[in-house]
Amino acid sequence: MSKTIFYHAGCPVCISAEHDIINLIGKDNVEVVHIGENRSRIEEAEKLGVKSVPALVTPNGNVLHINFGALIADVKG
Repeated sequence: MSKTIFYHAGCPVCISAEHDIINLIGKDNVEVVHIGENRSRIEEAEKLGVKSVPALVTPNGNVLHINFGALIADVKG
């Protein structure tokens, strides 16, 4: 993986974290994935180790769970 991926579900906590992440590392350095709208990416996030959103996956594969918005299981429905 060459780019940081930020997964979120669109809740206020997630949107706030998205803005902070973009301000910190730059829009060109992060792929933002709204899994509430792009549900096909949920399985990918799970395989990478994302347990809750918002979460950041670094290019090295480290998963950084940021604050707490929702469990992946809850997003899946």
